[in-house]
Amino acid sequence: MTYQEQAARAASLIQQHRGTWDGIDADAVARMRLQNRFLTGLDIARYTAGIMRRDMAAYDADPAAYTQSLGCWHGFIAQQKIISIKKHFGTTKGRYLYLSGWMVAALRSEFGPLPDQSMHEKTSVPALIAELYTFLKQADARELGMLFRDLDGARAEGNAVEAQRLSNAIDQYETHVVPIIADIDAGFGNAEATYLLARKMIEAGACALQIENQVSDEKQCGHQDGKVTVPHEDFLAKVRACRYAFLELGVEDGIIVTRTDSLGAGLTKQIAYSTAKGDLGDQYNAFLDCEPVDDVSALRGDVVIERDGQLVRPKRLASNLFQFREGTGADRCVLDCITSLQNGADLLWIETEKPHIEQIASMVDRIRAVVPNAKLVYNNSPSFNWTLNFRQQVYDRWVEEGRDVSGYDRAKLMSVDYDASELAQEADEKIRTFQRDASARAGIFHHLITLPTYHTAALSTDNLARDYFGDAAMLGYVKGVQRQEIRRGIACVKHQNMSGSDIGDDHKEYFAGEAALKAGGAHNTMNQFAA
Repeated sequence: MTYQEQAARAASLIQQHRGTWDGIDADAVARMRLQNRFLTGLDIARYTAGIMRRDMAAYDADPAAYTQSLGCWHGFIAQQKIISIKKHFGTTKGRYLYLSGWMVAALRSEFGPLPDQSMHEKTSVPALIAELYTFLKQADARELGMLFRDLDGARAEGNAVEAQRLSNAIDQYETHVVPIIADIDAGFGNAEATYLLARKMIEAGACALQIENQVSDEKQCGHQDGKVTVPHEDFLAKVRACRYAFLELGVEDGIIVTRTDSLGAGLTKQIAYSTAKGDLGDQYNAFLDCEPVDDVSALRGDVVIERDGQLVRPKRLASNLFQFREGTGADRCVLDCITSLQNGADLLWIETEKPHIEQIASMVDRIRAVVPNAKLVYNNSPSFNWTLNFRQQVYDRWVEEGRDVSGYDRAKLMSVDYDASELAQEADEKIRTFQRDASARAGIFHHLITLPTYHTAALSTDNLARDYFGDAAMLGYVKGVQRQEIRRGIACVKHQNMSGSDIGDDHKEYFAGEAALKAGGAHNTMNQFAA
């Protein structure tokens, strides 16, 4: 309903109470309803799932229509990100949020900073989703409140044209609520545990769940060593658990992102169950590093499987884990992805060790030969040294082309000495166009950076600490922070307004009328930022 329709409906309801509700203002009711459009997390999940589905269809029609997100570890960070996007680009279209399990572990656990090994409280994940959306909804309430105040001003001045423009702006208002792709790690336990957590995450507002094929109790960060994968049937049980959670809660177009860590994972905890040659278990076991069994009497507690008519013994480590043959990572990734898409996944995530378009595309081409509309979510990870990787890629291509690289040391290309060089400039251009080029060539629908705000918080704090505690003293804050906020029009320079003070004043006026004791009077120092 439009703003005017909401107000008319509220007025009718008030009138029905024959004077007992005359202290309630219909306009105020309409405003509060519009400022609280999403009443539950499920409202958000259903709304944002629709956005993602439309964006996925748009990408299928045109790979230039890829989407992006940044990882957020606090509601305020998410809020400021979306406010900035609306300020700079006028719309949130194609921009999401990512909730990283790594950042939950490192920044939101009651145990303190933890590595990315699923040791943090799993309840902290849905709690953070709810927090992110609380801050995004508050951003809506703040901006709409400012529009309402401007509308009151236009009406008071008798400016009907401006009042109509503002009324239209209210009706066409674009919410800050955007999709969140939320990391459920390896499910935090068995399939039932995965289902229970998935349900909580969806109830908090998540429309997209990202789950990986590592074992829960041995889970590692995707960019560290020691990763252990599970057989496909074990993983698919958790994928189905996520789908059941979506369907139970009425989010029928919820999105499941299946992540494979097989490219860098050389270990498995289990031999897959197999009943026939060529079945999924047999395909998984075919990658195991095995040795022939020539003397059965020499076996001591070993597992033996049949391969091509011969008994073989999978090599088992002292950790009681089995290892895969070297060089099989890409083949296992392709099988993982095809299997996931054929069993309910919507999007894929291939965790790689470097940002290399042709490496990704070589796997995607094989996947798309079986599932033509396969699409990826890709981690543009801060774990990669982007500068060094791309300078080395340009260096290697120049060598292939026979160009002179005698002025460069490949091992030291990160050096500032090369920053102004032709090679560095070409590498920077490749970094700038990486997302566009990878979406066109390698089927990447969504690009995200998992940990950007972790690093920006550290960098900005380092700058402030250096200046404030140094010779610049208070000028370090004023010049480096506040003056920049003012001149760049960053909303939180008016931190009282951002925290909800003006929304509270509006409510006080609704509740108490002229008797309201409001904070936004002439002596409020936030007035110093009016210009």
